[in-house]
Amino acid sequence: MLRTHTCGELRLHHQNQEVTLAGWVQRVRNKGGLIWVDLRDRYGLTQLIFEEGSSDKSLLEKASQLGREFVVQATGAVIERTSKNDKLPTGEIEIKVKTLEVLNSAKVPPFIIEDETDGGDELRMKYRYLDLRRNVVREKLQLRHKMMQETRKYMDAQAFIEVETPVLIKSTPEGARDFVVPSRVNPGEFYALPQSPQTFKQLLMVSGFDRYFQIVKCFRDEDLRADRQPEFTQIDCEMAFVTQEDILNTFEGLTRHLFREVKGVELEEVKRMTYVDSMKYYGNDKPDLRFDMKFVELNELVQGKGFSIFDQAELVVGICAKGGSEFTRKQLDELTDWVKRPQIGAKGLVYLKYNTDGSLKSTVDKFYSSEDLQAWANAFEAKPGDLILVLSGDAKSVRKQMSELRLKMGEDLGLRDRTVFKPLWVVDFPLLEWDEETKRFHAMHHPFTSPKREDIPLLETDPSEVRANAYDLVINGVEIGGGSIRIHDRPTQQLMFTHLGFSDAEAQKQFGFLMEAFEYGAPPHGGIAFGFDRLCAIFGGSDSIRDYIAFPKNNSGRDVMIDTPSTIADDQLKELSIRVSLKK
Repeated sequence: MLRTHTCGELRLHHQNQEVTLAGWVQRVRNKGGLIWVDLRDRYGLTQLIFEEGSSDKSLLEKASQLGREFVVQATGAVIERTSKNDKLPTGEIEIKVKTLEVLNSAKVPPFIIEDETDGGDELRMKYRYLDLRRNVVREKLQLRHKMMQETRKYMDAQAFIEVETPVLIKSTPEGARDFVVPSRVNPGEFYALPQSPQTFKQLLMVSGFDRYFQIVKCFRDEDLRADRQPEFTQIDCEMAFVTQEDILNTFEGLTRHLFREVKGVELEEVKRMTYVDSMKYYGNDKPDLRFDMKFVELNELVQGKGFSIFDQAELVVGICAKGGSEFTRKQLDELTDWVKRPQIGAKGLVYLKYNTDGSLKSTVDKFYSSEDLQAWANAFEAKPGDLILVLSGDAKSVRKQMSELRLKMGEDLGLRDRTVFKPLWVVDFPLLEWDEETKRFHAMHHPFTSPKREDIPLLETDPSEVRANAYDLVINGVEIGGGSIRIHDRPTQQLMFTHLGFSDAEAQKQFGFLMEAFEYGAPPHGGIAFGFDRLCAIFGGSDSIRDYIAFPKNNSGRDVMIDTPSTIADDQLKELSIRVSLKK
């Protein structure tokens, strides 16, 4: 070993011991006859001292020539620091160096490798191997490591077996776009990279492996944002001979275990809410429950009073921001401009101020009497000092717009505390959703989700009303995991494919292997998959998953460090029987 200790472990009780450290030079402070060097590795930082008189001249000269990020080995005695640093675990000691060896010199890095860096996102992505030396990034990956270990510990204790499933699989038309891989030995045919191990974990249930999990890479060729990457990691799980309740209890247990062991937080009761209520009261299927501001529908109170915008609206809905009556006219105008942005799409914003003196002031005073406005306030259970914000229009759009406004108000009023965690199971999702572009129903989750048995007759009469045995785990407005009880018999699976627009031939070609497996004694089963990168970001208090992935892609799906995707040689294309025609 090139070191006896790491740069994070020496303390006062090591005083007078001779030690050898190795690491990277964080910084050099040269006072002429006295040189201090901060030496860093992934465990911490230790100060080295070179002193004229006690160190020979050549050693002092060598120390003066060190630069940032030089890799060095230093041997010396542990001594007590005269000027201690209480911000460092090693801040009471330093190493009086006797020998110094430069193991490798370094160019001046393109950005400062410290917690507060001067490097922008793109630059740090290009030199990700340097970015990973920073404490704030390293700590995120250490968090990820601990979450993986604690996940495996919990799942093993619950008798789950970890099974690896194939990475080269069959492309399917449902869901997001696949990444495809050409087969050299089967010209003109392709594999796909898995969007999830869904069918394989169901086959494992047929095989008798009644409790499976896997921390697995998945791939989706879709548009990217802060919480999406083309390759991502799931905690993928499946159980046989269980009901929905069994699954919710088991994975609520996993969530509690991770919070307790990784964050030292005892998670509160995990509430449950139907999809219908989630959409009605929060405008989306992943509500942030760290603050209230439930939607209140106002159609009966506000329509028929001569205000045409409300009278013509399919839905008039509002929220009450507690303590918001102090918003100035300028702030309210800015809110109005905000909801009218193309990303939100509202036509305008109506507000009602319930002033601290008890008076009511709105933007539509001329259409509504003081009694009318008081009725609004009563509907929201508003108190003096509150602010009511109202949007109107077609129901689907308005719910989405109000959902965004609610989140903004929560942020502006400081109600979205990152140290508070509000978990929620959203249950009873629709089985199918209508797609205007293709003019047909698609599976809201995936085509293997079981409908509620009592709703199966509605597939023939009103498919949009069929509820699924599906559930999502939401924490602080972020979908952390989702799953369902699966179909486990061929007739029901065939029925599902029919209602999704598959011909018998298409269903057989894509999923014949699964339906045949169901004929060999498939047990009732269900499961869930957690977005592991998102879960890490929630635990770390971040909006973006990038820093929890060692080598992420940028928003264009590029790895700017290794410059990929990239072209490949013509010989490789020929070998794969691929012709590429790029039109400029």
